Amino acid sequence: MSAGAPQTEITPQLLLRAYSIGMFPMAESANDPNLFWLDPEERGIFPLDGLKISRSLAKTIRSDQFTVRCNCDFEAVIDACAKKAPGRKDTWINPRIRKLYHQLHVMGFVHSVETFNAEGERIGGLYGVALGGAFFGESMFHCATDASKTALAHLVARLRYGGFALLDTQFVTPHLASLGAIEIPRETYHDLLDEALGLRANFAAWPLNEPMPGTKVLELLRS
Repeated sequence: MSAGAPQTEITPQLLLRAYSIGMFPMAESANDPNLFWLDPEERGIFPLDGLKISRSLAKTIRSDQFTVRCNCDFEAVIDACAKKAPGRKDTWINPRIRKLYHQLHVMGFVHSVETFNAEGERIGGLYGVALGGAFFGESMFHCATDASKTALAHLVARLRYGGFALLDTQFVTPHLASLGAIEIPRETYHDLLDEALGLRANFAAWPLNEPMPGTKVLELLRS
């Protein structure tokens, strides 16, 4: 991975420009006020036709036992993503990250996908940046089995429905790899990014306030 010098000021506009040329910011930890730019030599992506859905996960999605909505409470999602969890002692989501992505959310570029149980409790979700035909996944969380996987499946279905061509995961973890994420060289990623940014995709092609039925999610993932 390559990192640049810490930035003293990053505006939402500068952040969007960075995404458009293949870069993204991170902090060393939630308590570190500095941000640095990354443009990894190997980039993680989810091929939109390659999400791996196990039989048990497909059953969960098809049953609609979870309700999945978008942009219900972005602040709650980024708060949950920033919390410590088993296997995650610290995160890179510091106050500057929170402020920047909140601003981009207000501007309509950042979206959250949220999973709720039958009692209406938020039990999983993710958030990321939509730009042209690219979606840059930032972070995800779960408090129940399959909650974040269900959010991811709904995200991929929504992206396919809305005409997106690229789902960036930044890096590939064993967990993401098990779901179909792959690594590609930086040059290949930049080519895919340039193509995706030329598209006029629409994250809200399926209405944001209308949950997508699980059967429709699976149909889109298999088409």
